[in-house]
Parts: sequence; structure tokens; C-alpha cells
Amino acid sequence: MTSDMKQIIVPKENAVFWMDKNGIWHNEHGKFEHPKIIAYFHKSIRKDDQGYHVYQIRDGCEEKVYFPYEDTALFVVDLKDNQTLVLNTTDTLPLDPSQLFTRDDSLYIDTPEHCIKFGQRALMKLARLLEEKEDRLFVVLDGKAHEIRQEPSA
Repeated sequence: MTSDMKQIIVPKENAVFWMDKNGIWHNEHGKFEHPKIIAYFHKSIRKDDQGYHVYQIRDGCEEKVYFPYEDTALFVVDLKDNQTLVLNTTDTLPLDPSQLFTRDDSLYIDTPEHCIKFGQRALMKLARLLEEKEDRLFVVLDGKAHEIRQEPSA
């Protein structure tokens, strides 16, 4: 960002769109339907000291729209090679079993920067690596079972 670039910052309470607990974008007319618009919004998610926002530079102007979300703004949307998590932003990160936890029947990964929820598609791909023993959940990677911690409801 250059210092002479105009900034438009929209606070969360003035945003005209929001994300539900499943990572679906909405506005006053309902769910977003157009795949390219949905992908653009997801790829534009950033985080700073003020929180998550949709970010873009357009016509020489930097725009940040902080948006409400029900659970988390980031979601694991795919799993590649049983080792790489693909996020709704298209970023990737390694699957670290020590960062996994469950809460309210949902699976999350907790990184130093973000709490990220697993979406349905990624969860279905990960399911083949999950085992349950005596009411405890494990992910099995490279033949080793790693317990997934359970957190109380928020």
C-alpha cells in the first residue's frame, strides 16, 4: 500500500454481507449464488488487528470491508495427499494433528493466527483417516494415531 492511496474502510456493523457458520456468504437478498463471486470473496479474506475483512484494491483505492461471521471466517475446503489443507482463501497449510480439536460436533484446526473450521468436503476426505475408540477421536497419519482434543461448547 502506498501512502497516497485512498482508503475505504467499512466497519463490521455497516457491512452488507456476512458469512454463516458453514462458510456461506449472504446479503439481504439471500445466499450468494454465483461461483466466481463466491470464490472472489473467499480469496479476498484478510485479517489485521481489527479482524477479518474482505480486501481489494480497485481504481487506485484500498478497500477493507470488515464482515460479520457466525463461527469463523476461514474454512478447510479440501484435503490433498492426506497432508495438505486447502482453505477457502486458496491458501494451504500442512495438516498438524496436534492442532486439531472438536467443539459442538465440528472439527477445527487452531493455528497461531487463526481458528479454522473444516467444511463438509474436507471433512468427508479426512473421514477415512479418523478412528473412534472409547469415545475419543483420533486421526491416523503414517500409521500413527493422534488424539484429537475435545473442547467444551463455546
